[in-house]
Amino acid sequence: MNWRKITFVVVALLILLGGSAALSKLFISMKPEPPSRPESEVKRYVAAEPVKYQKITSEVRAEGRVISGNEVLLVAEAAGKIEQGDVPLKKGASFKKGQHLATIYKDEAELALKSKKSIFLNRLTNILPDLKIDFPDHYETFLTFFDKIELSQPLPDLPDYESEKLKVFLASQGILNDFYSIRQDEKKLERHSMYAPFNGTFTQVNYEVGGYANTGGQIARMIRTDLLELEVPVENGFSRWIEIGDRVTAQKGTRSAQGIVVRKAAFVDEDTQSRSMFVKIDSNSGSEMLPGEYWSVVFPGFPIEDAMEIPRSAVFNSNTVFTVENGFLKKRLIEVIKVNPSTLIFEGLDEGTYVVTEALINVKERTPVEILENQSNVNTEKEEDEKNS
Repeated sequence: MNWRKITFVVVALLILLGGSAALSKLFISMKPEPPSRPESEVKRYVAAEPVKYQKITSEVRAEGRVISGNEVLLVAEAAGKIEQGDVPLKKGASFKKGQHLATIYKDEAELALKSKKSIFLNRLTNILPDLKIDFPDHYETFLTFFDKIELSQPLPDLPDYESEKLKVFLASQGILNDFYSIRQDEKKLERHSMYAPFNGTFTQVNYEVGGYANTGGQIARMIRTDLLELEVPVENGFSRWIEIGDRVTAQKGTRSAQGIVVRKAAFVDEDTQSRSMFVKIDSNSGSEMLPGEYWSVVFPGFPIEDAMEIPRSAVFNSNTVFTVENGFLKKRLIEVIKVNPSTLIFEGLDEGTYVVTEALINVKERTPVEILENQSNVNTEKEEDEKNS
């Protein structure tokens, strides 16, 4: 009996809830829908100007790295222990032209050379009496030569021996052989001392004072600091407008320097498709430049005929712009001639076509637009200025 009552109550509740839901849907469907408002077209205002081609003078800007005018290796031309010179043999140490950089131990070579000179003096002593008898015209000359010889000084020049008889006599006595052998050793001794070929600094040091260097050993690498150049890679398409002898301006922050194009690479880098320009910096520019720095270089402007310049932000997809035609936006393709840091030079549109000169976001073709009045006034003023000029 109880189960029947419970079942009856449950069924009644389900019927009641179902009926309520059905009635609610019926009443909602009978409610009239509010009238929809027609979509109104929102007109945008854009900055645009008519296409007008003219000759544009455009400069070339590129980044370049400061390099030394000379970079050489300090190589040991003799073997031995390295001894201190006038400057520290350390990376970063600076030196002046002609300063003594280092010495390869030379005491033994000096003693051997003095020994050879002593033997040479002895030979001269032996032949002087024969010269006085057989070659009286040359005796005083050779005696003076003998008196000038100092063991610690380079040999003076050998007196003239153009006479065939005198030449045979000197050769037979070993004088000529000894003289040129000593001269050769003097040259070798000079190689023990190394002097700076220019004002510069050490960029790398492989052997320090006290180390032992073999003949041909690379002691250090050094660069010249009073003669600097800028190596500037320029896009190959623009390199033809840059000539040797062009004056340029180099800039880095608030610093600037003047220079001149001295070389153009005769090849194109296969990776970057750029051609290097080498700019010699004026020594009196006044701005400190250090090898390894990057500077911006401005090359002289070159003329581009029948072209127009607009902001880069107005161009999208590399070569597409918006134009205004019959009050609507339309995409058009252009032919890009040159890309500058903030502007772009192009051709390819008919003159008189209004090209949008600002970046447009979230727009598409056929969007209704109106050209800003102040932009039209600016264009009118430009045209009047050009007519007056």
